[in-house]
Amino acid sequence: MDEGAHLSGELSSREAELIKARREKLNQIISMGVSPYASFFASPEQIEYSDDLQRSYSSLQPGASSGKKVNLAGRIMAKREHGKASFIDIHDSTGKMQLIAREDVLGKEKYEFLLFLDTGDWIGVAGEVIRSKRGELSVLVEFYELLSKSLRPLPEKWHGLRDTEIKMRRRYLDLLVNAESRKIFEKRSVIIRSLRDFLDSKGFLEVETPILQPVPGGAAAKPFITHHNALNMDLYLRIAPELYLKRLLVAGFDKVYELNRNFRNEGISTKHNPEFTMLEVYQAFVDYRYMAIFLEELITTVLSEVNGTLTIEHPKGRISFERPWARMTMLEALRLYADLDLSLEMDLEELREIAEAYEVEIHPSAGKGWIIAEIFEKLVEPKIIQPTIVLDYPEEISPLARENPNAPGFTERFELIATGHEIANAFSELNDPIDQRARFLAQAEKRMAGDEAAQPLDEDFLTALEYGMPPAGGLGVGIDRLVMVATGCSSIREVILFPQLRRESQGE
Repeated sequence: MDEGAHLSGELSSREAELIKARREKLNQIISMGVSPYASFFASPEQIEYSDDLQRSYSSLQPGASSGKKVNLAGRIMAKREHGKASFIDIHDSTGKMQLIAREDVLGKEKYEFLLFLDTGDWIGVAGEVIRSKRGELSVLVEFYELLSKSLRPLPEKWHGLRDTEIKMRRRYLDLLVNAESRKIFEKRSVIIRSLRDFLDSKGFLEVETPILQPVPGGAAAKPFITHHNALNMDLYLRIAPELYLKRLLVAGFDKVYELNRNFRNEGISTKHNPEFTMLEVYQAFVDYRYMAIFLEELITTVLSEVNGTLTIEHPKGRISFERPWARMTMLEALRLYADLDLSLEMDLEELREIAEAYEVEIHPSAGKGWIIAEIFEKLVEPKIIQPTIVLDYPEEISPLARENPNAPGFTERFELIATGHEIANAFSELNDPIDQRARFLAQAEKRMAGDEAAQPLDEDFLTALEYGMPPAGGLGVGIDRLVMVATGCSSIREVILFPQLRRESQGE
């Protein structure tokens, strides 16, 4: 972006003046022989952080000195000048620390140069830890160094960064001035670590599978396509790691998981981003009933560790993840939430008419199971606020799940739905290579009919199945959506550091 461009358009005359003034200051600093962009301040073990200092010196009394000298570094966020003694707030990665600068300590020249610096500039300081007479823990500056000169004014904390689109497009500014945003992403990191800890404690092996795949599979989604020049072949960004993780079950690994980035060339919404994070877990010798219990334990353990409670305050209400969660089949949920008594025995045209009446879009190649699932997704899913395991999805939309012997045409598959969104998806995995080939061929017919999201035929995966895959349960958890729940956010863009956005020139 050129110097005349602003976050959401053209610079105001005031902003342009501030940038011009900062560039003039930059030139002045250089003319003084001071480097405006340092290469080093101190080694990590020599630097203290604000939150550590607050804890270590919590008992220091107002007006007292600790006798302890420290180094710390941060960004200047506020300055309050009082003649020959001034107060400066700097922020580091853990919080805020007040600096007290005095002319009699620094000397006139160094004192005035410190006040010459702007908010937004990075500095490193050394000095004694004291508590001001007003009771604020501070560092009395004895030495400082300019580490990086900021050439643009920071947005005002309360008024300068409320526009949602600007916050997403300039996430670094959002994180810089909005503590709430920082907390979301700090919590996201803790959630991911907690998931890993739980799975590792259960004896699962974390693995990595290809992102570039010759055949996109494992989900119903339209892939991104690219070309590998050396191999002279098209490849696809992964839509799911499922088929590779199942190959590991064939290889004899009983418990595997992958925290993975997936890519789907589809729409963007409050719950969809083209690049997203999933956890996929596979365990041999169990089914989807076991995986439902396993998921309850996984999610409740993580939420307890991260939030200290299983009750979440959310824009859609207070959500309780106390176990056990509600369970119902898809058909039962349609009766309960939409007052619709649907079944695979109904006439196809009758189901199409019901879908049309509720303005549910249906692909021309859709069969009965697909139509029922689409009606459920539009009419029922948004109404399920409390965590609910919805069981038995139609075989037509579940080509990788084992058929439910007690419900012909449906599979042993469930989704966890909460706050109106799917959070997780699980199967009793199909391990019959002959049945799997027939399912793939049925999906191929849908692709021929124009369904770009249908599962393509994967001969290598079928070959692996023919060597024998043990019965297994598979589980996928949407990390972004789980973070949305844990943090009470209503849009996926709030929990992804750098969500995909249109170019600024295209508008939003």
